[in-house]
Amino acid sequence: MREMLALAILKPIIFSTINAVSLLVLINLPPAVTLLSPCRNSCGNIAINYPFGMDDGCGAPQFRHMLNCSSTNDLFFLTPSGSYKVQSIDYNKKTMVVYDPAMSTCSILQPHHDFIMTDIQSAIIPPTSDTVFALLNCSIDSPVLNHYSNLCFNFSGHSCDELYSACNAFRVFHFLTNTTPPCCFTSYDTIKFMSMNILDCTHYTTVLNTDSLKGIGPLDWVYGIKLSYTLPETGCERCAQSGGTCGFDTETEGMRCLCSTSSNSTRQCGSVMAQGHARISGISSQKLFLMMMGAFLYLISS
Repeated sequence: MREMLALAILKPIIFSTINAVSLLVLINLPPAVTLLSPCRNSCGNIAINYPFGMDDGCGAPQFRHMLNCSSTNDLFFLTPSGSYKVQSIDYNKKTMVVYDPAMSTCSILQPHHDFIMTDIQSAIIPPTSDTVFALLNCSIDSPVLNHYSNLCFNFSGHSCDELYSACNAFRVFHFLTNTTPPCCFTSYDTIKFMSMNILDCTHYTTVLNTDSLKGIGPLDWVYGIKLSYTLPETGCERCAQSGGTCGFDTETEGMRCLCSTSSNSTRQCGSVMAQGHARISGISSQKLFLMMMGAFLYLISS
């Protein structure tokens, strides 16, 4: 009888304590971070993540003004020689595939022009080693056929002569001269230091993923330019973990953690110390809650 009477007296106290502890746990749990980013995070179906940005002050300053989202939601990579449509960005492999609408391919012949990048672009987002530039209809006086012939090479068992026989667009050169005009497979470094006029070739095209093209003819090649970028070490991970978006000061180009359309921070959003205290308090409350539940279960089972 005494035990039942004690249980009857303690039950309301225990329930009240459990409710109080439950409320304390909820109050002390770290709040979810819901911040409105001032930066656009997509263009069409392509995600825009660090280090890239379409709005000034977003992303890394090294990549400033390199991307533009058109009114039709097409993403373009901007260089001194023109705008190149971005087909994909692989953030795991740190690559971007772009395509020049004015470039010749196996199916269409376009007026020639140079592919020019700024010095900073050449340094931080150059074409990959498996992107090959094919120089076509070259003069016999072309430097890549004479003093710099070592700049030409074959890839995956293919020679540039195949383009003249396999591609309708390039057969015209053979018909005009009744011979096979000189050509050259080369790397971006050749194009970087010598213009098409210096190279003395009338047209070029670019092929990507050349390491995997053995036994595959030009009609099935992928034409475009694959770029490989490096990720600046600016402490962006810390900013992202706090719910912010990595950006920079548009005047000093110093790193900024963009927390909202009206709030910025130098490194992170919110108060990490306050959140840490909340987590510690939450853990202590949870332990107390479990202890009280254990006591209650013990009493009712006695």
